Amino acid sequence: MLAERLRCVMGDSDLRVARRLLASEDTLMNSPTAVQLLRNSLDRFLAKDMKGWTELCDENVVAEFPFAPEGSPAKIEGRTALYEYLRNYPSFIDVRAIPTLNTYATDDPNVAIAEWHASGRVVGNGNPYEMSYATFVRFRNGLIANYREYWNPVAFIAAMAGTRFDSSAE
Repeated sequence: MLAERLRCVMGDSDLRVARRLLASEDTLMNSPTAVQLLRNSLDRFLAKDMKGWTELCDENVVAEFPFAPEGSPAKIEGRTALYEYLRNYPSFIDVRAIPTLNTYATDDPNVAIAEWHASGRVVGNGNPYEMSYATFVRFRNGLIANYREYWNPVAFIAAMAGTRFDSSAE
C-alpha cells in the first residue's frame, strides 16, 4: 500500500532508488558497530570463553602484543594459533571484573579502540592481577582481523611470578 502511494508521487525509477537506499540504510542500522563488536569480545573474555572469543576472529587474524615479555610471542597469526595461545588463559589468570572500560569509535568504521582495566587473581600463586590495557581492533566482515594490545610487561611478570599461560606452560 505504501509502495503504491510512493509510486504515484515519485514514479517507478525514483521508487527503485528509494528502496535501494532504504535497504542499505537498514543493513547499516542493523549491523553492529566496531565499538559494539569490541565490547562483545571483551564480554566473551570476561566470561572466560576463549573458544568463543577466538570464534569472533577472522580465520587469518593477526594478534599483536608489542610489549610481550621475553619468551612470549609478540605476534600470533591465525585463529587456530591464537586459540592455542589463549585456551588455557583462564586456568592461569582468573579475571573477575573489568571495572574500567572506555571505548572509542574512529574515522574508520572498521576500527575501535578500548582503554580498559582487568582485575582478578593469578591462579597458581594467588597474586592480584591488576592490568590496564590499550587495545586497537580492526574488523573485517564483522570479525576481528587485527588485534593489537598494549599492557605493562613489568606488572605482568610481577603478578605471574614465573607462571606462564601460553603453550610453554604445558
